[in-house]
Amino acid sequence: MTRAIILAAGRGSRMKEHTEEKPKCLNELDGKTMLDWQLMALRAAGISSITVVSGYRAKMLNGDFFVKRNNRWSETNMVASLFCMANDEVDSIISYSDIVYKPEHISKLSKTNGDIVITADLNWQKLWELRFDNPLDDAETFKSKNGILTEIGSKTDNISDIEAQYMGLLKFTPKGWNIMHSIYEGFSKEKQDKMDMTSMLNELLANNVPVHVALIDGGWCEADDWSDIMAYENELNNNNSWIHNWK
Repeated sequence: MTRAIILAAGRGSRMKEHTEEKPKCLNELDGKTMLDWQLMALRAAGISSITVVSGYRAKMLNGDFFVKRNNRWSETNMVASLFCMANDEVDSIISYSDIVYKPEHISKLSKTNGDIVITADLNWQKLWELRFDNPLDDAETFKSKNGILTEIGSKTDNISDIEAQYMGLLKFTPKGWNIMHSIYEGFSKEKQDKMDMTSMLNELLANNVPVHVALIDGGWCEADDWSDIMAYENELNNNNSWIHNWK
């Protein structure tokens, strides 16, 4: 059995007034909340056991899924939210809460060999050009070799340093989960609380832990702020061949 964990504890402050009354994942995109799109994609890929890790406005996150609360959501980052979950000795698909994606991406992630696997978009530049005047203001380095991650998460002014962009979907086998948790447990409490997922991936690389890569080509979006939502709505309405259409 495979479970899915959606990390939805944070407020998403870059959404400003659009998260004053609700968690970020409850903002709508093309008539459905981002959370609804995620649940649909996960279930279409055959995953029925889904847990949402809540925090900010936690009572609003209810539905046909399990909920685990990160009571320290305002003091911690994403990796701490992940490790609110117990290891039940099952494969785990991890999803950020501010992305939408095709079920096929979940299927490819599930089928890619490796104890720790991340997805990355080869067609990232078109999405970043839609969102930013200069894609390199936000895009980060990403390199892999023979399907194994070698570099991630640094700023660059050279687009050749960016093979793809990590999209916020991961897979852990029980072994992979235990490896990452063991490294995380070795950090100070302060470092644990501040640890974001990209930094955690770099800690894995520093410890010579293989991080496998499932490369995809469009069919997903992330929404950091409201201008992203508006840009995607415009593409859906005016571009029938939009490569990042996740539906």
